[in-house]
Amino acid sequence: MSGGIDRQQGGQGEPRESLLEFPCDFPIKVMGRAHPEFERTIVTVIRAFDSAFDAGSVETRPSSGGNYVGLTVTVRATSRAHLDDIYRALTGHPMVKVVL
Repeated sequence: MSGGIDRQQGGQGEPRESLLEFPCDFPIKVMGRAHPEFERTIVTVIRAFDSAFDAGSVETRPSSGGNYVGLTVTVRATSRAHLDDIYRALTGHPMVKVVL
């Protein structure tokens, strides 16, 4: 869907309006165990859905103990389905613990 309000099915089969208007830039937080390839792996997953994604825009925050790392990636979402596909790919990846 380009522009406008994205509508989904709510309860009782009624359309539910999204608060997002597409396309939009949408920040996603991804957390996983600290690993030298974690950031590069997440960038690869994101680029499968947003080929113009800039790896230099990734914000990285290590945990206080250094065992985990949090990334903030801002993707260009073209629709709710596109955003859902990105979330599914991230949550299904074995290196990822949490996606917000």
